[in-house]
Amino acid sequence: MKRIIMRTRTVLLVLLGGAAVAHAQSPSSAFPRGQSLQAWQDPGLPEVLAQCSEPAEPFSIGGGRRPETTPPAAPAVSVAIPGVIEAGQSWKVVWSWEGNNADGPIPGENGTILFANNDASNVMELDPETGLAKIVHDDTNTGGALSRSKNGALFLAMRGLHSGILQLEPERKVFANRYRGEPLECVGGVLNDLAADARGGVYFTVTGVGVFYANPQGEVSRYGGEIARANGIVLSADERTLYVTNAAEVIAFDVEPDGSLTNQREFARLQGGSAGDGAAIDSEGRLYVATGQSVDVFAPSGEFLGSIPGPQGLHGVTFGGPDKRTLFAIVFFGGWGTPSARNQVIAIPMIAQGYSGRAK
Repeated sequence: MKRIIMRTRTVLLVLLGGAAVAHAQSPSSAFPRGQSLQAWQDPGLPEVLAQCSEPAEPFSIGGGRRPETTPPAAPAVSVAIPGVIEAGQSWKVVWSWEGNNADGPIPGENGTILFANNDASNVMELDPETGLAKIVHDDTNTGGALSRSKNGALFLAMRGLHSGILQLEPERKVFANRYRGEPLECVGGVLNDLAADARGGVYFTVTGVGVFYANPQGEVSRYGGEIARANGIVLSADERTLYVTNAAEVIAFDVEPDGSLTNQREFARLQGGSAGDGAAIDSEGRLYVATGQSVDVFAPSGEFLGSIPGPQGLHGVTFGGPDKRTLFAIVFFGGWGTPSARNQVIAIPMIAQGYSGRAK
């Protein structure tokens, strides 16, 4: 009987399109690089845009021929930031692989890290202590970022054609992929990052366009002005404030009880770099922002507290580890969209502890 039950479960997982997959832990070299396309790269995009009442201007991300695959030079050790990090700490590499294949990291269970693989269209669970990983979700349509709500639901940003928000857990379904009745591709840009809230909705950024909210029914609204470089996005612990990175600026919104956004304002300016990307919060409400070459740290008031220097290409950040006292970051180097593209996951010990009430 047990064997029959297991066979039935396997069939169900296949029918659900890869909602969960069974893989042994392996080093990075055991996994295929993948060749998934973002929507703007897909030759089928014109057919989708034909459904738009006003198609957006063409969008692309630079790449070019950059054969250099040497990792960026190690950064200087940290200076002390009171309550945040001790002086003399340094980053170590815990994962390294080809392509745009480590993005949108969040903490998992038992000290693991989950991240989305854009090129390989899957989600991996990494054990930083061993450097081994396994695929936990497959066939994600060029998934590129993850967020888990306080209620435990796991969401992913699909960047491939028919882009949108995919719910992976507790059940797998397309959560939102239309805006004003049209495909999300009609707004242009690239679906970049997301932040799931406790009421069942998801905030997300579309680089080149702005900030959006999919309510618990999957209905999408757009917010904000003059934030065309919207990138990283994260909620405060009480979920009353939403932070969005926009180049060298960090923008804040007030979150209303229904999830709508008001009072757009500049929260802070980056100091350690100018390419604002992924962000995280700690247990004291401090904000940590990847800048392209550091992690800048801000008090809840917006006061700049200091920078944790990192390698060039540092573009995502999250707390993790068994006690959430390790800061993890994503590093990209080589040429985007070329065979030279590479990713690393790096880690550094902290005094500060990540917020325990939500994954990120």
